[in-house]
Amino acid sequence: MRVKTYHEQGLKHRVETPPEEYESLGAAEEKGHRVAFYGRVEGGRLKDVVYTSSKRCKKLMALADVVADRLKGQPRQGYRVDPEEVLGVFQEERDREKMRARMALILRALELSGP
Repeated sequence: MRVKTYHEQGLKHRVETPPEEYESLGAAEEKGHRVAFYGRVEGGRLKDVVYTSSKRCKKLMALADVVADRLKGQPRQGYRVDPEEVLGVFQEERDREKMRARMALILRALELSGP
């Protein structure tokens, strides 16, 4: 899928401001790009996950949207994201290095190891 196609389908987990009942899962910023994740925890699991981000990079927003979806239902402590699987969603995207850089920023925000 291309990032443009994903955006046309609509971002499902992006919010302008995090809801009050959500707790921070982490944030990162780099060269004007920023992303932060928030989760609603019930019974020790991430019931819902949303993110805020700069609007500057469509690649970052699309990757963060997929990551937020993958985090839902995971334990609050010890959640995991497979960066290669997330990048695979956008295998038709041309600029692979930029995609990897944005994925690294997301992983840094969540304090996870990168691609």
